[in-house]
Amino acid sequence: MQRYSPDNIRNVAVVGHGSCGKTMLIEHMLYTANATDRVGSVEAGNTQSDFDPLEIRRKISLSSSVLPLEWHGCKINLIDVPGYPDFIGELHCVARAVESFILVCEAKRDLDVGFELAWEIAEQYGLARCIFVNKLERDNADYEGLIETLHARYGRSVVGVQIPIGHQAAFSGVLDLPRMKVYKGKDRGVEIEDIPSGYQEEAEYRREKMMDAAAEGDDELALKYLDGEELSEDEVEHGLLVGVERGRVVPLTVGSAMSGIGVATLLDRIIKELPSPVEAPKDSNGMSVHKSGAEAVAANDEKAPLSSLCFKTTADPFVGKINYLRVFNGAIRVDDMVSNVNRENDERLHNLFYPHGKTQEPATHVGPGDICAVAKLTNTHTGDTLAGPKSKMLLAPIEMPEPVYRIAISPKTKADEDKLPTALEKLMDEDPTFRAYRDSSAHQEIIEGMGDIHLDTLIERLKAKFGVSVTLEEARVPYKETIRGKSKAQGRHKRQSGGKGQFGDCWIELEPLGRGEGFVFENKVVGGAIPKNFIPAIEKGIRETMEHGFVAGFPAMDFKVTVIDGSYHDVDSNEMAFKMAGAIAIKAAMESSDPVILEPIIEVEVDVSDEQVGDVVGDLNGRRGQLLGMDQVSNGKSRIRAMVPMANMTRYALDLRSITKGRGRFRQHFAHYAELPYPEQQALVAAFEKQRLDHEAHH
Repeated sequence: MQRYSPDNIRNVAVVGHGSCGKTMLIEHMLYTANATDRVGSVEAGNTQSDFDPLEIRRKISLSSSVLPLEWHGCKINLIDVPGYPDFIGELHCVARAVESFILVCEAKRDLDVGFELAWEIAEQYGLARCIFVNKLERDNADYEGLIETLHARYGRSVVGVQIPIGHQAAFSGVLDLPRMKVYKGKDRGVEIEDIPSGYQEEAEYRREKMMDAAAEGDDELALKYLDGEELSEDEVEHGLLVGVERGRVVPLTVGSAMSGIGVATLLDRIIKELPSPVEAPKDSNGMSVHKSGAEAVAANDEKAPLSSLCFKTTADPFVGKINYLRVFNGAIRVDDMVSNVNRENDERLHNLFYPHGKTQEPATHVGPGDICAVAKLTNTHTGDTLAGPKSKMLLAPIEMPEPVYRIAISPKTKADEDKLPTALEKLMDEDPTFRAYRDSSAHQEIIEGMGDIHLDTLIERLKAKFGVSVTLEEARVPYKETIRGKSKAQGRHKRQSGGKGQFGDCWIELEPLGRGEGFVFENKVVGGAIPKNFIPAIEKGIRETMEHGFVAGFPAMDFKVTVIDGSYHDVDSNEMAFKMAGAIAIKAAMESSDPVILEPIIEVEVDVSDEQVGDVVGDLNGRRGQLLGMDQVSNGKSRIRAMVPMANMTRYALDLRSITKGRGRFRQHFAHYAELPYPEQQALVAAFEKQRLDHEAHH
């Protein structure tokens, strides 16, 4: 593939809800542009973008893939992005690498969650948008109903630049309003015709609406248009482009991703109306939306120092790690030495290529505005800035949503246990919305993600990619124990078994601390009642005993232990004896200091539509939630803030999806520990006692 200047490149993500037809639309675009010699299908599992065995089996996209094509002297870097909300991390990453989103939606009255989510993210990142209305050939296609919904939801910024010819089964072509011509046929076999008489009136009416929008985009055009002069085709295209750049216009195109109708005209619209990297969307200050802290990235200058962002990482067991880069400034050449500004290390770019789905085309030189990939970098991760050797310009990090769903896993065999840490690390490298860590208090390996589908696919990847099998468990709640009262107790350990014995004796005082203050140990022994060298052993015995709790087996916290007195034996006292004495003392003191169980409390922010507020608040109340307040976040949307026990949030991601039909979103973070209500404490104590008795009976 030849090199293109930034003004002849279009970086476009194809987004929308799962199963709306994105992957098939890209298949037809690639075929129409002669980038492939056949049209694959999701059903047959032979598409260019869904090449991972898991994607083929599940028949959905699980990971973004880059698919470039050439069309009328321009290079279009298409990125196929998964549509299910569980993979929202991919949307955030790709949004930093492109100037435009093509939002694919079905010709029906209701908008799907994935479409609304992609629209929100496009607004968040200041990206240009274009809508492709798909599945017009369906029996129940409702094009007019969809237009009404789009205008009601997003206002008059949604501007039709095409109208369908024929309805449902009779859908046969696209009437392109800037050119006032009809495009019949599909893919490479398109024929251009004049507008049929039955469509002339509608075409004139819709074209006038489009001209209004185009004129608004440019002040000079607006003056000419208001004077009653006719705008030329080029002027209309220019006005639309400026309107799209500024977010005032969202062109609406039509077609069928199954048959290929409307695909050639969509490619034309991408080149005419979607911005190149040079015309990248600007914010209200006229700065490029791809910011680097206080500085904005200059407009795609090959002579400027290199500035590029790693927006995706894949870990292939055979090829190794692959980092996908968007070049903003300067150029990348094979064997260049570059600087990772985030990690302050240098990387040599040996294996440079253009990605084409699962295949690769070697590259020697990648200019500004383009997308490429590099294999086998040693320490570069998603979100990192790669710059010229002397440049310190740091691009803004990719803002990723926090995980909202957690489960525990355990390796099935010893071999799985050995391979698990490395495999989890590679998966985290690939997917910034995935977390894995060891919960030492619950003695579990925890994995966190954006939902059940997300974690299911990652567990399948563990097996398929890295040969690691795991079993799933419910993630235990990390309860803690503490005390409410003060007490004093003796710990005395004496053992004589012929020869040298063991003797340790200490008195301790126990008192509660404020929540979150942890554990404080103090030595107030005077007059050498206990030699100083045995004091650390007492502390060790107390700390080890604390780990196993006193009420229901949970780690204890938030109290102070003061050693006040004791005694020792010249011959029989040793560190082990005083460690045992410390353990005995803390157990005795705990029993008489009113011990209680604490539970972790989560602070939750839930964003929902106003009509769903009542259902969501009722559900949070049923989880022992404490409402903190509510704010209006946008037109028709509210944010509910509440404190909820972690124990009642384990399935919240799935339950909220069910309550809000997938439209509700939430963030959560640990807030504090609070005392567990008495009935719940009793249940945990009873379960602990039963487990202890079962264990004793077994042994």
